[in-house]
Amino acid sequence: MTKDPLLVIHITFHSLTALNRNTLKIAIIGYGKMGKAIAQILEDEGHEISFKINSSNLAELDEMNPQNVDIAIEFTHPEAAYDNLKHCITRGISVITGTTGWLEKLEDIKSLATSHQVGFLYASNFSLGVNLFFKINTQVASWMSKHPQYACHISEIHHTAKKDAPSGTAISLAQQIIDASTKYQKWALDQKHDPKPEAYILPIEAIREDPAPGTHTIQYDGIHDSITLTHTAHSRQGFAIGAAAAANWLHGKKGIFTMQDVLEL
Repeated sequence: MTKDPLLVIHITFHSLTALNRNTLKIAIIGYGKMGKAIAQILEDEGHEISFKINSSNLAELDEMNPQNVDIAIEFTHPEAAYDNLKHCITRGISVITGTTGWLEKLEDIKSLATSHQVGFLYASNFSLGVNLFFKINTQVASWMSKHPQYACHISEIHHTAKKDAPSGTAISLAQQIIDASTKYQKWALDQKHDPKPEAYILPIEAIREDPAPGTHTIQYDGIHDSITLTHTAHSRQGFAIGAAAAANWLHGKKGIFTMQDVLEL
């Protein structure tokens, strides 16, 4: 009997969020649209949201400790992420984050989490579909590395409130292509998409328009044809479900993890 793919996805997420039957105390750092969506899912599962922190109550960060927070979930802004994560880790609190645009300090946070023996999970995107897209991209990039006559470029579309460009997801996709390629050595932001960039540079076009939860496209252009891969998000709910699953999964673990670990991809 053929499995319904939507049913399989539902079962996958249900299994992930059911991994930890204990009631968790969870801090949401960045209680905006995404933070509220994540909180609602976790509360529906029976967990307690012990802190709901935004710009109006930042002082409550100092009240957090391992007795009143099992897991912190950080979804804020690039300029705030590092300090928020450091604040949690140095207090012995495991934390997941989906904030992008601060990755020049990622290795520092990983080292800090290791030395304090807590769990840390970073994902540029928490949705199941995007993480499957990452796996597809890695495989296609490996195949296309044998055909350097195809020129690759990435484009991403997000809402105008998104602070960083290109998106963290686009950067992850670009790095996967670069890792598999003998042609590309680095990526560069190319707002207008120059059709003839330097051969070793992988261009990323970042478009901001409303409404746009997120679309990422990878295109390989040859002389006679093109190959296009696209992922389009329809709402924030997929991201929120994945983040909630990650929080359940990370509880009780120490070390550095990604969504690939959570989803066993």
